Amino acid sequence: MTATLVSVVVPCYDEEPVLTPTHAALARALSVIEGAAFEIVYVNDGSRDRTLEVLRELQRADARVRVVSLSRNFGHQLAVSAGIEHAAGACVVVIDADLQDPPEVIPEMFALWREGYHVVYGVRAEREGETAFKTWTARLFYRLINRLSHVEMPLDAGDFRLMDRRVVEVLLSMPERDRYLRGMVSWIGFRQIAVVYRRAARRAGRSKYPLAKMVRFAADGLLSFSLTPLRLAIWTGFAAILIAFAGILWAVLLRLFTNDWVKGWASLFTAVSFLGGVQLVTLGIIGEYIGRIYAEVKRRPLYVVAERLGFDSRRDARDAARAEATDAARLEIGSPDEKAVEGATAGEATVGADAMR
Repeated sequence: MTATLVSVVVPCYDEEPVLTPTHAALARALSVIEGAAFEIVYVNDGSRDRTLEVLRELQRADARVRVVSLSRNFGHQLAVSAGIEHAAGACVVVIDADLQDPPEVIPEMFALWREGYHVVYGVRAEREGETAFKTWTARLFYRLINRLSHVEMPLDAGDFRLMDRRVVEVLLSMPERDRYLRGMVSWIGFRQIAVVYRRAARRAGRSKYPLAKMVRFAADGLLSFSLTPLRLAIWTGFAAILIAFAGILWAVLLRLFTNDWVKGWASLFTAVSFLGGVQLVTLGIIGEYIGRIYAEVKRRPLYVVAERLGFDSRRDARDAARAEATDAARLEIGSPDEKAVEGATAGEATVGADAMR
């Protein structure tokens, strides 16, 4: 019986101190899965330290290691996308390199996938080593985006998840630039289930998501899956109009029934400032959506690959294994709509650009 290939995608950005223990923990956790072979696809996202050198050493020591090195830092979500595109497994696991998400959960995810689930995502019951501010804002964000989005997303779930090959193929057919992968996977649908785990503190290094990046990431999630900001701008405009009408009516009533005029420039200054602020905020919201449209229509590749290790000598075999895994996944699920499958397969070519090709 042929072993099922499990691909694990690990994005890396300045993770030199943790890569060796991370690889050891992943290999240990994956080796206990019965009836499965595995590969680990590390994606070097333009690291400034010795991350790439360490990955080269890991690849020389372990033939199951694949390395994709990007030409510069493209960001976490695009690094994950690059790894997913290079993964050949019947199922693909995404996990960060910092060991905050425990590799020991992967066998449980694999068992649920064997039961027929297409996506098994991790839900953080506890978050060690994080400030109260970060924990509170993260909880608030997940609930806010669920409230505003037209797609229901699991609460307190990050990118740590296992995806069936069919889900992966659909994901690769979605070439949008401002990627919020956990929302995209929720949008795809199929059978999804949660695995609850305790998130540990970082083994070493520092978080790659300071406040500014967290805000940007939250904006990507909100603007990619909700039109509520635009609708909010419209309703704020209506509210400003009503306030203006109320002010006009108040001034007229004072003039008709009293001997007083509305006095002073302060009220006028306040009204003009308020309306000007509403207009600028509204233009900013519209501009953010237009900017994203502009980025989409340029059709630039999502990322550029500078170097690949562990792929070339196995390219034909890997392509065959990937095709076999895709066909097997479709047969297990049932006969999907042929046009949808063709679109997913054809769209894969638009996901990234490999500089080595």
